[in-house]
Amino acid sequence: MPFTTGTAPGAVPGLGHIWPLMRGPIDFLTSLPEHGDLVAIRLGTTRVYVPCHPELLRQTLTDDRTFDKGGKYYDRARAMAGNGVATCAHKDHRRQRRMLQPAFQHTQLEHYGAAMEEEIAAVTDSWGDTQVIDAYSSLYALALRTVTRTLFAARVDEEVVEGVRHSFDVAFSGFFRQMFLPRGVLNLPLPANRRHQRALRHLNDTVERVVADFRRDEHDERDGREQADERNLLSALLAADPEDQEIHDQVITVLAAGSETVASTLTWALYLLSQNPAQELRLQQEVDTVLDGRPGGWSDIPRLPGVHRAVNETIRLYPPGWLFTRVTTCDVELAGTRLKAGTTVVITPVPVHRNTGIYRHASDFDPERWLPDRAASLPRGAFAGFGTGPRKCPGDDFGVGECVLALAAIVSRWHIRCEPDADTRPVPLAAFYRPRRLSLRLTRREARHA
Repeated sequence: MPFTTGTAPGAVPGLGHIWPLMRGPIDFLTSLPEHGDLVAIRLGTTRVYVPCHPELLRQTLTDDRTFDKGGKYYDRARAMAGNGVATCAHKDHRRQRRMLQPAFQHTQLEHYGAAMEEEIAAVTDSWGDTQVIDAYSSLYALALRTVTRTLFAARVDEEVVEGVRHSFDVAFSGFFRQMFLPRGVLNLPLPANRRHQRALRHLNDTVERVVADFRRDEHDERDGREQADERNLLSALLAADPEDQEIHDQVITVLAAGSETVASTLTWALYLLSQNPAQELRLQQEVDTVLDGRPGGWSDIPRLPGVHRAVNETIRLYPPGWLFTRVTTCDVELAGTRLKAGTTVVITPVPVHRNTGIYRHASDFDPERWLPDRAASLPRGAFAGFGTGPRKCPGDDFGVGECVLALAAIVSRWHIRCEPDADTRPVPLAAFYRPRRLSLRLTRREARHA
């Protein structure tokens, strides 16, 4: 069957489809397959193309030489986060990925698991029998402490956590505004621009301190050994001996990915469970049976398939990395449409993840759709929560594992319900998809251990 093409209606002169992307991005992106397998939209005055069919999405993700990271999106991303593994062009990516890969080997993940368990316990043990939490803020602090401790061998106090959280919040919450505004406006001494610049300076200063402290500690601990123990990301980076700027850029990249994406996924997972008590009960029963009241460790993750499915289903519905761009490096045909070199292609999992032709009752939270027999019937490319191909997220097992352990710890001890002031609309045009405000009431449950 040939692919179909179309154009999304409702573009506003000068703005294009920015307004629906800001007000209701999930609804807008979910509507695109109605207009074709490859759909043209406008970002400002620029005509771009969105693959809405799993095979087209897979094609653009796997052929990263033709569909390279570039354009306004990555110009702004590199200006903020540097030229790290997530933002670099094809010419730099293979070398950078090889440099980071040792830190994400399975033996290393097992090593990180103990630290994850301790950080999760530190947070959950501080909650009372009835606790109202600001979900994203609490879970962001957990994720940031975990990623700094595991991948950078650093412990950070609450002041540092809050400073980094605020810096990322200011820098990335209005990410797409930065992308669409003219460079001349970005250079004006406006209050918003000054806040943005202060946030980036604070973030850069913090990273420089983390790297400097690590170098000093590693030198003190090496004590004559010929080679440092490569048990974390910074060890792997220093062993590869790149330039200081590249180390800085990789640290910024991993800090953002390891904190923002984990916190967003856990926040949405708790929200979905609060709205689906039957699914919450299923997870509680699995956790009670497997863990019998004890904390979960890395080796328990394979024995918690229901929690893992809930995490996957959360990412299907609310992928943290909800919109990226690629730019064609040469003339290429996609879905029968000739795209000239320099054409922008928008990469978003949403039109595929919520396509009713692929997923039955696609808008429902149904972790059982990831049971092996059901998942096996999905077409290739139907799930792209971590990307695919050569640029698939290298830390996906790390992030999912942390989410499984944290979610298991929470559901084992509390019932989860939303507070009336919850505002689940997304932060407008933020780089990572998360709710504006999600207050959750946690009520202690009596676990029925096996």
